[in-house]
Amino acid sequence: MVNYFKILNQEKGTIIIFVIFGIVLSLLLSLVVPWKYSSTMRLLVVQRQTNLDAYTALKSAERVGDNLSQIIYTSSFFDKVLDTKFSIDKNYFKQDEIKRRKQWNKMIYARVLRGTGMMEVVVYHPDKSQATQIANAIAYVLTTESGNYVGEVSAIKLVDSPLESRYPVKPNFVANVLSGLILGLVIGGGYVLFVKTRKSWHNWI
Repeated sequence: MVNYFKILNQEKGTIIIFVIFGIVLSLLLSLVVPWKYSSTMRLLVVQRQTNLDAYTALKSAERVGDNLSQIIYTSSFFDKVLDTKFSIDKNYFKQDEIKRRKQWNKMIYARVLRGTGMMEVVVYHPDKSQATQIANAIAYVLTTESGNYVGEVSAIKLVDSPLESRYPVKPNFVANVLSGLILGLVIGGGYVLFVKTRKSWHNWI
């Protein structure tokens, strides 16, 4: 019977080579893609209905936040953001409609912070000042035109203004290195087991 652990231990030098290759490859890919900064803000969904108990009001606020989190990704919302008075570089965005939508969807991350009634919105951009300008524009549209999306039962208030990251957050070097390490282990281990067990079966036959 083939002892797989013994084979892996005997060929750990080969596996280490695969691991190093995986880490180096992940670092090279991380250096090739554009580095992006983030600008993060939080908004509070306020219920204007006073006859709701605390639990119902919170769940209602979360539903409103969920809806707005999806609306942010739409092309109509994107157009409203560009129409604001903030200093957004419109030339950065693709001219083709399909590519522009994909670009916008990758640029924005929106989620509801459960149990708080708050939304968190993150904007990613190679220029940190542009990330903040776009975040401010998104906050402006949400706070001034929320009635067009969720009616007059809720209001949106900016509670944490956009905060820029000091360093690039994309690509995530730590996550990429770990991915390269795991990929190297899997491929290296698979390669070693395939070669050794193939030889064993060949000799047995």
